[in-house]
Amino acid sequence: MQGGAKGPGIFFIMPCIDSYARVDLRTRTYDIPPQEVLTKDSVTVSVDAVVYYRVSNATVSIANVENAHHSTRLLAQTTLRNTMGTRHLHEILSERVSISGTMQLQLDEATDAWGIKVERVEIKDVRLPVQLQRAMAAEAEAAREARAKVIAAEGEQKASRALREASEVIGASPAALQLRYLQTLSAISAEKNSTIVFPMPIDLITYFLKSNDAATQQLAEAAVAAMDATDKQRLTETEKTS
Repeated sequence: MQGGAKGPGIFFIMPCIDSYARVDLRTRTYDIPPQEVLTKDSVTVSVDAVVYYRVSNATVSIANVENAHHSTRLLAQTTLRNTMGTRHLHEILSERVSISGTMQLQLDEATDAWGIKVERVEIKDVRLPVQLQRAMAAEAEAAREARAKVIAAEGEQKASRALREASEVIGASPAALQLRYLQTLSAISAEKNSTIVFPMPIDLITYFLKSNDAATQQLAEAAVAAMDATDKQRLTETEKTS
């Protein structure tokens, strides 16, 4: 048709002279079938995606390529395989947004000569082999257990420090020791058990401890005196024999 693209609106066509082709300028969606891809670290994965594109120049899409839509879809499949083949598995799983943006730029640049505008590319799903899924699950479980052990060890360390500080405070203050003693008795009496607890004053316990220390000291002194007497007796017997 002379004059290039027409419409929307009313226009006339000369029979047997002019020819026309209708071009839909609305955005189209293309689901890329699952593609078997070998990643950079030699792992086989199945990836599928979706491409949103539209015709930006109707004249170029008809004049420069035989079938713009079919060509765009084939190019989308090959671009998906090529892009995934240059990435490691962990990058494919964690950097989907970045990979989608890279594919969108590559497709848009390649299809610009066909009058096609690629608006968006989204990776739908990445399917891994069953054995690899089990291995990754076991690795994640081991990592969680290791973190739990580290957290438990840190908790024990903090608790031991707190107990040491508490013991120092209680040891430096007799009143604090008395309060702790009463608190322990209250906790024991609150439980349902058959144990009968008779409170004993701290002063009395201290007296018994001091008495025990004095008795121990007296026993030690008596033992030393007995050893001295034995040595003197042996010395006397030796002199008599001489």
